[in-house]
Amino acid sequence: MKKILLSLIGTSFLISCTHLTYREQENLAILRNNGITIDKAGYYEAPNSPLAAGLLNILPGFGNFYLAMGEGADSNHYVFGFINLLLWPISPLWAVPEGVIDAQTINKREMIYFYKSDPYGKNELRQKEIILK
Repeated sequence: MKKILLSLIGTSFLISCTHLTYREQENLAILRNNGITIDKAGYYEAPNSPLAAGLLNILPGFGNFYLAMGEGADSNHYVFGFINLLLWPISPLWAVPEGVIDAQTINKREMIYFYKSDPYGKNELRQKEIILK
């Protein structure tokens, strides 16, 4: 039983983080080099609050469920929330920082999508003569 629990904990450390693809990292660097960040974006508004995701993960999986719903949703977080629910009361040790980091990553991904797909974002990049890959 102890081995199974340790295996689940180790697996959740490995699988529970949202990552940007290499292309998304390149586009984020292009935006950052041109002064566009999550805090300094034109019409873009971040869909997730990192603080809320972290604080909600004090309760078992609630921060993950928050990240799985609404704008910028990442449905993988339903699974992570369920794992955190099963491993409560020790899951907040990794779930709180993971919620904050994943919310920031999802916000970055959504910002890239905004500038590549939304008419307002495309127009803003066109005016600044920035080209994303």
